[in-house]
Amino acid sequence: MAKKTAFLKQFWQEKKMVGAMSPSSKYLAYKMLRNIDFKKAKVIIELGPGTGVFTKKILEFMQPDAKLLVFELNDTFYEHLKEEIIDDRLILIHDSAEFIQKYLNEAGFIHVDYIVSSLPLAVFPNKLKTNIINVSYETLKNQGKYIQFQYSLNSKRLLEDRFDAVHLAFTPLNFPPAFVYTCIKEKA
Repeated sequence: MAKKTAFLKQFWQEKKMVGAMSPSSKYLAYKMLRNIDFKKAKVIIELGPGTGVFTKKILEFMQPDAKLLVFELNDTFYEHLKEEIIDDRLILIHDSAEFIQKYLNEAGFIHVDYIVSSLPLAVFPNKLKTNIINVSYETLKNQGKYIQFQYSLNSKRLLEDRFDAVHLAFTPLNFPPAFVYTCIKEKA
């Protein structure tokens, strides 16, 4: 219950960064991660992990030699993740998702296999939203996937304009119910 209270507090304090009143459900986590081939994934990025619901699941399924770069800008969530999740495969970054390429380079990587995003794109200014989508596309390898959930279809056009293929799923068993976009980069 303490996690839900902390999450709700962050929602009211940081409405431009926290897009939900409660952490994601296990049903949403399943829909978000079901299209990831964890046996082959070497580099995964997570954007806006909040309390780490997806982070923990990703680490549970990742290979021992894979890396997970996690971008969290909210101070409270960042500190929570830093204290709660200890794993050598995790690189926790306290910075904006706009700087994915910088941190990939620092970690010695050029491209990523998957990007899992919980960022509340609907509340972001257009320029920021476009920058994040563009840098995500550019850092994905060929056939890489950008997986994003949202509570509305507001970002559908933006994602379809940038990615080569976009598949949509719906998760009613989440509060609030959510849409899951699986976006594929098919061109090098």
